[in-house]
Amino acid sequence: MLGRSITRNSILLAVFAACTTALIAGTHLLTKDDIAEQKREAEERALLQIVPRSRHDNSMLDDTIAVGPQDVELGLREDKKIYVARENGEVIAVIIPAIARDGYTGDIELIVGVNRDGTIAGVRALAQRETPGLGDKVDLKKSDWMLSFNGRSLQNPTLAGWAVKKDNGIFDQFTGATITPRAVVAAVLRVLQFAKINRNSLFDRGDTNAGPNGDST
Repeated sequence: MLGRSITRNSILLAVFAACTTALIAGTHLLTKDDIAEQKREAEERALLQIVPRSRHDNSMLDDTIAVGPQDVELGLREDKKIYVARENGEVIAVIIPAIARDGYTGDIELIVGVNRDGTIAGVRALAQRETPGLGDKVDLKKSDWMLSFNGRSLQNPTLAGWAVKKDNGIFDQFTGATITPRAVVAAVLRVLQFAKINRNSLFDRGDTNAGPNGDST
């Protein structure tokens, strides 16, 4: 009787596990398209904060350039995409991913919009773990500090000015926190330098599949 009881319980457990697995798999199949679409919409909202629809007529999510750790100025730890904004076929801006690796508590993931004329269209922090109330002011929901990059370029200010005021630059630091804004300022400067080095392949390219180093998306 004990043997029959063990066998019966094992069968019931196997049936339960199979049903649970089937339910999870079915739920995944039913929701994966919705999840993918929601993720795509969230990505697009972030991009449109920097280059609004009124400035371009293409889908930036579908017009990209491959970049990765080999592009040392960007500080990336894995392959990412540069998003291209066009109007009437001409590239008017690119949105470039970057990482400030020297934040107070680790990496700060950024996207930096660079206009065709070399000025900054906008900067946003996509992910950060900086100290609440101090370093987390890189989040636009907490502070408008990120807006201080708008319109800046390699000429405005000059190289010496690309620092926080404590280091004789033009950018404000946060009260009680200098490491975070210092790291972000340096990362944004490196993005501008990357954009200058790769200007021809970023802004004067007819092949939408050619990356700055000849890579393909």
